Amino acid sequence: MAHYRAADSKREQFRRYLEKAGVLDTLTKVLVNLYEEPEKPNNALDFLKQHLGAAGPETADVEVLRLELTELRLKYEAVVEENKELKAKLAQFESSHEEKHGDSRDAHASH
Repeated sequence: MAHYRAADSKREQFRRYLEKAGVLDTLTKVLVNLYEEPEKPNNALDFLKQHLGAAGPETADVEVLRLELTELRLKYEAVVEENKELKAKLAQFESSHEEKHGDSRDAHASH
């Protein structure tokens, strides 16, 4: 029976260690998040890994990167739009230039 108490005592020490380190709270929060997830992920272990990794100090870095990504997407969309406008202006310019001056290839070919 003494062996049983020793193992029980070690188990209790380990539990207190995990509780003191915040491991139990963190695991509980992540498991609650998984429980409350309306559409359960196909891979629960990946969900836990992802949410445990985000629970640390990297969260601020991730938020900064998300904001930067959003900003860069907006800039990209603006550049794509500007590119379309410039291509349209160039095509318009080229067609009006050809109308005014005639097709220079035809003029050179007849000489």
